[in-house]
Amino acid sequence: MKVTYDAEADVLCLVLRDEPPLNAVEEPNGVIVSYGEDGEPVSVEFLNAAARNLTTADELSVTVQTSSPQHKTPTG
Repeated sequence: MKVTYDAEADVLCLVLRDEPPLNAVEEPNGVIVSYGEDGEPVSVEFLNAAARNLTTADELSVTVQTSSPQHKTPTG
C-alpha cells in the first residue's frame, strides 16, 4: 500500500493496488473510492484531509498493521 498527500489540493490518497482504476464512486463527505477491472478497490481518496484532521500540510504519519493480533487462549 502506498500513501500520498497533495498539500496544494489537500487530498490524502491510499493506493491499495498498482492498477489503473476503471471507475470511481464519490461517497458522501468527500471520499472517493476507485475500482479496478475486477471490481475491487484500488484507491481511496479523502478530500479536505487537513480539515478532517487526517493530516496537516507539514506532517503525515501512517501506521499500517500487517497481521492481525494474536489472541492467546489460556490452557489448563
